[in-house]
Amino acid sequence: MPKTISEKILADHAGKSEVFPEELIEARIDFALGNDITAPLSISAFRKAGATKVFDPERISLVPDHFVPNKDIASAVQAAMLRDFAREFKLPYYFEVGRMGVEHALLPEQGLVLPGDVVIGADSHTCTYGALGAFATGVGSTDLAAAMITGRVWFKVPRSLKFVYKGKLRPWVGGKDLILYTIGRIGVDGARYRAMEFTGEVIENLRMSDRLSMCNMAIEAGAKVGIIAPDEITEEYVSVRAKRPYKFYSSDPGAEYEAVHEWDLSDIEPVVAMPHSPENVKQVTELPETPIDQVVIGSCTNGRLEDLRIAAEVMRGRKVANGVRCIVVPATQNVYLEAMEEGLIEIFIEAEAAVSTPTCGPCLGGHMGILAPGETAIATTNRNFVGRMGHIDSKVYLSNPAVAAASAVLGRIAHPEEVLS
Repeated sequence: MPKTISEKILADHAGKSEVFPEELIEARIDFALGNDITAPLSISAFRKAGATKVFDPERISLVPDHFVPNKDIASAVQAAMLRDFAREFKLPYYFEVGRMGVEHALLPEQGLVLPGDVVIGADSHTCTYGALGAFATGVGSTDLAAAMITGRVWFKVPRSLKFVYKGKLRPWVGGKDLILYTIGRIGVDGARYRAMEFTGEVIENLRMSDRLSMCNMAIEAGAKVGIIAPDEITEEYVSVRAKRPYKFYSSDPGAEYEAVHEWDLSDIEPVVAMPHSPENVKQVTELPETPIDQVVIGSCTNGRLEDLRIAAEVMRGRKVANGVRCIVVPATQNVYLEAMEEGLIEIFIEAEAAVSTPTCGPCLGGHMGILAPGETAIATTNRNFVGRMGHIDSKVYLSNPAVAAASAVLGRIAHPEEVLS
């Protein structure tokens, strides 16, 4: 019987010839991860269970990235729990400050999550790794604890939705716009506990950074996973990074999907999600004039080198508007170093933007860019719920890096062509 890529990966990891939607299975995992917010709960559950060892030290990563460098005593205590656990169980993929990055940018960069893997993480945006052709999903902290002990996890096999993107994208339109457009069409619950499979000629020509952005926000549509079948672009990315063997899976012709969405996106402009939902989208040219107080360029959605290049192209030789704060957050230390070597950091600093060490801080309203009452931000992050980035009376708009950079220069939400024309 023809199967989807998600069903094939899960069947192999469950030791079965095939699995079916809605079936409950127990699957082995290839990799598990936690951060400084979620892993302390997992560590507590691990110890409460009386465990004395992890299933495989080289298949677990702990990344303190949300409140580091530590913003207060409480966050320092949480980070210390990760540090001590990693030392006790000799985990080689614990990433200390100075080595760490935003986890969902760091782990693909380091070759730790790979095509064909089953990956779980105590963070909802673990679905990012579907861009590599992995079945990757977020779990609760107690699920992570159990997986660290056993190397296994329970799943209900999700039904699959197929998204076929046609046409040729216009300038300044990328993966962030595709996923925001998609969420705008189907809603934040339109893929609830489904596997979102992204296909079509647009995807085939999409670079890896944009694929990662798309799969990153599958959770914002309620999905269990977002996934793209691996191809030559995937091979080029993973072959020079992989720490272990990997396997390419693809969906069979005739595989069963709950629904198939086909869209020609040749004419769309960059897309912006307005407060207070990722589904509340409009093309940037459709927005009324919207002044801003803050811009954030970074996060696990859009903090990669390609994203910083786009932002720098728009900001080169220009200044951040008076009264606007622009915060640029390279997603990893390698991204920071490469951006510095290419002169991108110089462009941002000369534009009077602030450049931060890698952190998730501003995205979740943790630190490094909290909004006051009544303030408005545009960010390349993934969520814009009430109070997400600060006070409940603040507002967050979501966009791609080009729109965010143009908005920083003009002091209002803007199309990049307004700056460059």
